[in-house]
Amino acid sequence: MSPVSFKRRLLGASISAAICAALIQPYAHAATTVKEIPPTKPKLVVVLVVDGLPQEQIQRYRDQFGEGGFKRLLTQGAWYSDAHQAHGVTLTAVGHSAVLTGAYPYQHGIIGNNWIDPTTLANVYCTEDSRYTYLGEDTKAGDGTSPANLKVNTVGDELRYATGKQSKVITVSGKDRGAILLAGKTGTAYMMMKKSGNFASSTYYMQSYPAWREQYVAGKPQDKYYGQRWNLLLDEKAYANDANDSVIIPGAPKANDRLPMIYASSSGKPDPEYYESLFTGPFVDEMTLEFAKAAVDGEKLGANPAGVPDILGVSLSSHDYVNHRWGPESRMSHDHLQRLDRMLAKFFDYLDKKVGLDNSLVLLTADHGFPNTPEFARDHQLDAARIDGKELVNALNLHLQNKFGIDKLVKKLSAPTVLLDYAKLETKGLKREDLENAVAQFVLKYPGIADAYTRTQLESGNVPNNRIAKLMQRGWNRQVSGDVMIVLKPYWYFGSDDHGTSHGSPYRYDTNVPLMIMGKPWIKPGNYGHYAEVVDIAPTLAHLLRVRSPAGTEGRVLVEALK
Repeated sequence: MSPVSFKRRLLGASISAAICAALIQPYAHAATTVKEIPPTKPKLVVVLVVDGLPQEQIQRYRDQFGEGGFKRLLTQGAWYSDAHQAHGVTLTAVGHSAVLTGAYPYQHGIIGNNWIDPTTLANVYCTEDSRYTYLGEDTKAGDGTSPANLKVNTVGDELRYATGKQSKVITVSGKDRGAILLAGKTGTAYMMMKKSGNFASSTYYMQSYPAWREQYVAGKPQDKYYGQRWNLLLDEKAYANDANDSVIIPGAPKANDRLPMIYASSSGKPDPEYYESLFTGPFVDEMTLEFAKAAVDGEKLGANPAGVPDILGVSLSSHDYVNHRWGPESRMSHDHLQRLDRMLAKFFDYLDKKVGLDNSLVLLTADHGFPNTPEFARDHQLDAARIDGKELVNALNLHLQNKFGIDKLVKKLSAPTVLLDYAKLETKGLKREDLENAVAQFVLKYPGIADAYTRTQLESGNVPNNRIAKLMQRGWNRQVSGDVMIVLKPYWYFGSDDHGTSHGSPYRYDTNVPLMIMGKPWIKPGNYGHYAEVVDIAPTLAHLLRVRSPAGTEGRVLVEALK
């Protein structure tokens, strides 16, 4: 896998053009003619992102859904069964950034939830900004308070620009990154605080809260779940095909490591321990949707006095926490999805009464999917395990010291990339490509690693012409990513725990996510087998809202689903 050498000083416009050409072709997007849109625009666009929801779970459990939630979207909307987060680093912040920018990480700059700054070696959190603090809440160093690291704009930003900021863009999430990266540069984000259980914003967005928010938090709705149990929603036999708890939860049963679970704390009253525990279960999503309703009422979304469209973004965080802990094969994940289905049904009924679903465009997608736990995968005769990143770095540095006679040439692992110390190498008169190739050749023999691409390859666009390589190229940003990008084998991931699972790969279990759009005046219902990407959402919404697409958009308008 030796990369083609090139002179770094010649990198410029021609190479950038070559990279861009390569990045947009992992799949063929068929040429289409944009259809005329109806004379009216939606009064309200609702963008729902279910954190960590693989498409496979929608298909597997759809017969158990009620009539008003997911099934409503499936039957009354357009459902793309082959929709993908089409980049190779499928993480929460990366996926949320794609939804309303229409851009890939190599452009939007959000390459992970966290990454290592290549120059300072400091840890960078995707939405951190020390210039701003949470409003009325404790703010720690590295907390997410602004979209400064997002390098492009969103559909909401374009709508606000086109309407002289008369349109409102409000986003809500359990996670700061879930709200902030949907809100873009000019929207307003609210996120749940794990210490207090309140939904809060930051001084980036406002200096004081609107009255509706103050009234909402005054009631302390987060405390009503104290002492409540999470029991199975359906009859026990409905979960017969789910993984056995003993496979995915090693060892003897412990308190609250399987259903039923009780939400409380050691202090005997609501406190940070209790509020944080709520995230792994159904109640944070319920609170998020309730706060979203309060925002619709308080901000008069969908009934804008200026007569312009509004956008409500809602990121539902808990399915991600549940899948991380128990895997998508668990009955906990199964039950959580059924509960979320019923929550969505109530939320859609509310929207219908408040704004009118015929006046609203409702879209649902996910930021990434999920693999099974390694324990479950091995139980099904698959090669699966976890890679300890510290052990990999130590082994790499030992190998490179033996080869080059220089200690600690690997500075950090910023998964899935390795940061190299080029300065040490150059003092010996050695070439960067030699170090990159030595790292790539070593990791290719390391257990659980399938492939590796070097900075030289990625900067020149000289990666193999296959799906995985192109997705990884899209996930690499020249300014903030590391120097050798590692691709793990299917069902392997970086981690050192002995249970649970994680995402972040270019494989279909991580990329294939739901994409559903419902809106009677604009959308033609049906199950669409067309290949689609999450980056197609932004240009499709821009088309229907009659505004300019965001600057980094590379998706297409989903014309086959338009009336």
